[in-house]
Amino acid sequence: MSLADATEEESRTLVFEDPRVAQEVFGTGDSHLAMIEGRCEVDMVARGNQVTVRGDSDGVDMAVAVLQHLYKRAKRGHPIESADVDGAVRICRTNDHQLSLPAIERPDSVGKIATRKRQVEARSPTQNAYIRAMETNELVFGLGPAGTGKTFLAVAYAAQCLERGLVERIILSRPAVEAGERLGFLPGTLEEKVDPYLRPLYDALHEMMPGDKVARAMQQGVIEVAPLAFMRGRTLSNCVAILDEAQNTTAMQMKMFLTRLGENSRMIVTGDPSQVDLPPNMPSGLDEATRILKNVEGIGHVRFRGEDVVRHQLVARIVAAYDAESSTEADRK
Repeated sequence: MSLADATEEESRTLVFEDPRVAQEVFGTGDSHLAMIEGRCEVDMVARGNQVTVRGDSDGVDMAVAVLQHLYKRAKRGHPIESADVDGAVRICRTNDHQLSLPAIERPDSVGKIATRKRQVEARSPTQNAYIRAMETNELVFGLGPAGTGKTFLAVAYAAQCLERGLVERIILSRPAVEAGERLGFLPGTLEEKVDPYLRPLYDALHEMMPGDKVARAMQQGVIEVAPLAFMRGRTLSNCVAILDEAQNTTAMQMKMFLTRLGENSRMIVTGDPSQVDLPPNMPSGLDEATRILKNVEGIGHVRFRGEDVVRHQLVARIVAAYDAESSTEADRK
C-alpha cells in the first residue's frame, strides 16, 4: 500500500464531568462502547470517566458525536439501553436519502415525545423527520416497513397532545379486513371480532399512559378505538385521529376518512405499501392518496426504509432481503 492510499489514524480523548453518568454511557463491562466500536469502526479505551477513541477521522467524528449524544441523554436521567446506542448511531449517521427529509437537525436537537409515563426520542433521522412533521402538519402520511416506529410514534404523539390539553380526544382506527378474513366469518361479538385487529394500538397506548388512565379514558369516550367503518358520517374535531394499516383501505374508504377532518384536529395515516391484503386487482387507497396529495400544503409525507427498522437487527436484515427479492422480481418482469 502506498502512502497516498493509507488512511491517517486519529486519536481523541473525551473527559466526562460526571463519572456515574459516564459509566451509564459506557455500559456494563463497556458493552455500549463495544457496540459503538463495531458500528463506527474505531477502537476505544475507557479509564474512569474518560474514553480515548482511535480510528480514521470520519469514524472518530461519528463515535465522538454518539458518545456526546448518549451522555446528554443520560445526564437528563434517562437510562441507556442497547437500542438507545443503536439509535444514537443512526441519528449521527445521516445518509443522502435522509438529508432530503424535512427537519434533519443536529444530533443534540433530536425530536422528543413526552407523556407523564414515558419519554421517547427519535432513533433514526427518519423518525426525527416524522416527529417534526407531526408537529408542523395537520395531516401526515407515515409509510414504510414494519418495525420502523410509525404506529408507536403516532400514538405517542396523540397521547402527548391529549395530556397537554391540545386536543380533547384520541381516535384510533384500522381497517378490519386483513389477509382475506372478513369480520362476518370470525367467531364472537363485534367487539371480540374487532379487538385483535386493534391490539397494536392498545399496546402503544399502554406504553405511553398508565393502564387505569387508558381504561378510564376509553370508558368516557376520550380515547376511542374503532374499525374504519365506524368513521363514516362523522366529523372528527378537537382530536388526533390515527388510521393504522392504511394500505388495506380502498380508495373510497381512504377518501371517506380524510374528509372527516374537523376543526383543531390532526390526522396521522400509517401503512406499509408492500403489505397490501386487499383482494387482487383492488388498488390501495393509501397509494392513491399519497399520489394525489403529494404536493398539497399542510400535508407531510415521511417514507421509512429498511435502514430505519428499530426492532431487532435481524428484522432489518429480513426487510432488506425481501426488498432485494422484490427488486430482482421486478427486473425479471
